Amino acid sequence: MNELQKLPNVGQVLADHLVRIGISTPEQLRTKTAEAIFVTIRQQCDAGACLHMLYGIEGAIQGIPKAQLASQRKQELRLFFNQLS
Repeated sequence: MNELQKLPNVGQVLADHLVRIGISTPEQLRTKTAEAIFVTIRQQCDAGACLHMLYGIEGAIQGIPKAQLASQRKQELRLFFNQLS
């Protein structure tokens, strides 16, 4: 298990994607927005990355399970995701 997998919502797949795009520590993760990280993952690793991965990234940045994200933030992320699709 790497350091990233100690964060909420970060399993093996997301951790592998993050490392592939140059993010290997929680500190590096917190220097970017969930949206920027998600777009990079879609471009470089997984073109089919889903909305739940985006929620998971935001939760990991905030240090909370994705189910605990504020509804306002979830709505912002959902709108962002829908613009990409």
